Amino acid sequence: MHFLRLIRPINLFIVILTMYGTVYYVKRTSLFIGYSISWMDFVLLVFSTVLIAAAGNIINDYFDVKADRINKPEKLIITKHIKRRWAIVSHWSFNGVAFLIGIYLSIKYNTLSFVFIHLISINLLWFYSMYFKRKPLVGNIMIAFLTALVPILALLFMIYSPNDSNQLADPSAFGWIMDYDFALIQFITFFAFVQNLAREILKDIQDIEGDKLIYVKSLPMVIGIKKTMVITFLLLALLPIFLMFLFLSQAYLSSSFIFNNWTFLIAGVINLFILILIITAKGNFKFYDRLIKISMLLGILSLFQMAHI
Repeated sequence: MHFLRLIRPINLFIVILTMYGTVYYVKRTSLFIGYSISWMDFVLLVFSTVLIAAAGNIINDYFDVKADRINKPEKLIITKHIKRRWAIVSHWSFNGVAFLIGIYLSIKYNTLSFVFIHLISINLLWFYSMYFKRKPLVGNIMIAFLTALVPILALLFMIYSPNDSNQLADPSAFGWIMDYDFALIQFITFFAFVQNLAREILKDIQDIEGDKLIYVKSLPMVIGIKKTMVITFLLLALLPIFLMFLFLSQAYLSSSFIFNNWTFLIAGVINLFILILIITAKGNFKFYDRLIKISMLLGILSLFQMAHI
């Protein structure tokens, strides 16, 4: 049970849901109708991604033991319930298995994309936990980038899967990126990056006291909490502003892209609610964090809804 808490199963489930939702949506688009894939290989890809994410959670807690004793002593697992050496062994074991899967997929699908993404993700999570999280904003951007990479990884699997029914003339040219059907994937990827960046910044505000013990120089420590909240506000404002732009733009009024997608709309409303709370100084950082998580989950669920519109 303590080990499950260490790897954060809810976050891992969201990774699984994101990757499956991406493939589910893409398979019903005009470019991939009737497109079949190797579900066994896709399960391996999802499994390897989950292993890397779990390993990242372990190594992050491994380096944060001293800070967590102050920030969240009730959630401290390493040293309290699990020995440090077992944590590091689990970390490298997970990454080793994931990397081998990445090599297998790259060989089978004749592309370096999978092994490269696996390798860069493993290393970024290690250097984030050991070094970059102590730098203002850099670590936040790294985690947001890796989160946004999850749907792209699932999309790449579809593109590189060999199939006679594939209507893409040249998958390696990424011509799909300009296709209307992939607009939702692009938007979700972008807002996954933005919302995670805002969430990571908010977490830094909560963790100031403990972070001082491990010599972290987070954004709120460098520029202050008020200025940091302004940056967070601007980031979270992007989704409601985007939805308002669509509402006012005549070119999009007849489109079902957003307005039949009630889950995406609710995600925008939640972001707007967070902005109101920030302006009025209501609620607390943990409450903001929960609302952002709900908004992100709705964004993922919008993939399933839009697949049937």
